[in-house]
Amino acid sequence: MHTPVYMDNAATTPICPEAADAMRPYLKAYFGNPSGVYDLSVQSRRAIEQARAAIAQTLSVPDETIYFTAGGTESDNWALIGAAQSHVKKGWHLITTSIEHHAVLNTCAYLEKLGWEVTYLPVDEKGFIDPAAVEAAIRPQTVLISVMAANNEIGTLEPLEAVGRIAGKYGILFHTDAVQAYGHLPIDADLCGLDMLSASAHKFNGPKGTGFLYVRERSAVTPLIHGGGQEYGMRAGTENVAGIVGMGAAAQAAAQTMETRARTERRLRDRLIGRICSELPYVRLNGDRKHRLPNNASFCFPGVDSVSLLVMLDMAGISASGGSACASGSGMPSHVLTAVGCTKQEAQGALRLTLSAENTEDDIDYTVMHVKRIVNELRCASV
Repeated sequence: MHTPVYMDNAATTPICPEAADAMRPYLKAYFGNPSGVYDLSVQSRRAIEQARAAIAQTLSVPDETIYFTAGGTESDNWALIGAAQSHVKKGWHLITTSIEHHAVLNTCAYLEKLGWEVTYLPVDEKGFIDPAAVEAAIRPQTVLISVMAANNEIGTLEPLEAVGRIAGKYGILFHTDAVQAYGHLPIDADLCGLDMLSASAHKFNGPKGTGFLYVRERSAVTPLIHGGGQEYGMRAGTENVAGIVGMGAAAQAAAQTMETRARTERRLRDRLIGRICSELPYVRLNGDRKHRLPNNASFCFPGVDSVSLLVMLDMAGISASGGSACASGSGMPSHVLTAVGCTKQEAQGALRLTLSAENTEDDIDYTVMHVKRIVNELRCASV
């Protein structure tokens, strides 16, 4: 019997040995509150600052520009709300894309209720934003542009450098939700002209419930959480020491292995995409064939119910995702798939397979075999 195949790394990743080992002492022996003055607390504070330095190094930015959060969602909320509040005297307009994660889209909707105006730019059939459209949407009142680095559903890599140059040209803050990209692809904050970047540890083999926000200039945002003076007075609350330490270790490990992992993942991804697209009829590959996350393969199978497909794959020992094909079980198609031109029927048959360098060619072939079998069975049953 084939061992279980995990193909949902876009949802979460297993914690790496480096992170688990680094966290262990801070879960028991070194439990001190980092704000204390005695040695036990100093050890916790030192560990936090070492993790901050490790993460800053991966982005080639100063240590003090990294702020720890509870994850990508908090980081996105803080970037958007903090920037809007900090620059309210300048203007009330934000620019983003129609395919952002709900952590960005729902935060924008919240700001709209408070009076801010948001421009949601469309993407093409591959999921790419047009930098010229970004520039055309800029107003004198625009205070922030937020464009994700890589889409969580279809894997498309957005042209951050081009958008960053435009934002810099007009003196507008530029934020990216890099939750799917950080730790998997190299990101140069200066080259991309980034003022803020959001990331989440559990997407790059770190612990859940921990993330960070890079902020180039502290004045770019107001605090989101108020209380004590932690995180340079910018993010109140006793720090999650073990989580932060684990994230720092995971970031270091990811940076050291990134090139080889990406090479392996691209090879496996291309094998997966090539076989499914050539061996099954009526398949739509979502996103660009080349300019996508190394581990992402997203498909639509017309005539197939995504939920049934996922359940049957699970019965075969394969963990996968529909890529949010339906919003909260409402039957509504994914906003991302709709934005790239999928019909409702196509979107309802969505399958997202996100592998890792730990997968093998046997895993790919086993997955393809069962995807083909199940898709054919479901299509026959629906006739």
